[in-house]
Amino acid sequence: MEEKRYRTLIKTISWRITGTIDTFLVAYLITGKIGMAASIGGVEVFTKLFLYYWHERAWNKINYGKTKPKEPEYFI
Repeated sequence: MEEKRYRTLIKTISWRITGTIDTFLVAYLITGKIGMAASIGGVEVFTKLFLYYWHERAWNKINYGKTKPKEPEYFI
């Protein structure tokens, strides 16, 4: 079963929000500076957005670990 591009895009955005919040918090804990943490999170959100999207699309082409949907036992 192949994933639609819009599903990959929505997954990318939701994951980036989660990941950027994490990056911001870790950067703040390390530096103690909100401005620096925001800068790191701001740059990282764009680079990893594209990396994640293309990573997901590439894995969507690989059949490893995928199963075919079961055929229904009967049709109506």
